[in-house]
Amino acid sequence: MRNWSLIADLIVSIHFGYVIFVVCGLFVIVLGGALRWRFIRNFWFRVIHLTMILIVVFETVFGISCPLTDWEYGLRVAAGQQNAAAESFVARLIQKIIFYDFPLIVFTISYCLFGIAVLASWWLIPPLFPWKQKGSKAE
Repeated sequence: MRNWSLIADLIVSIHFGYVIFVVCGLFVIVLGGALRWRFIRNFWFRVIHLTMILIVVFETVFGISCPLTDWEYGLRVAAGQQNAAAESFVARLIQKIIFYDFPLIVFTISYCLFGIAVLASWWLIPPLFPWKQKGSKAE
């Protein structure tokens, strides 16, 4: 049963990493655009970042529960954890950082606005498309 708890802790850590990548990714893109950092225009970085927020928006708009959350809770039940005190310190800390008790509409609007901001970053700070770069084989 302890293994299920450890796997649940790992999943909540991955979930936290996902959130950090999406949120900090946009901040880094905007900052990097202002400071002319070339790496923030990397096409694949930008595609992954956009895809990650679009998944969140899609899940929220269509009322789909996040699989990472479902897996974590299922593993906690399998581990016999009935309350937050049964979780590890790190898991409790991460849970408090990424999960809030707000009405669903608050999250839906927030995620959609954030998704729009990420899409806007493609227009304001466009990525470098591999097929448009000088010296590419497509030319």
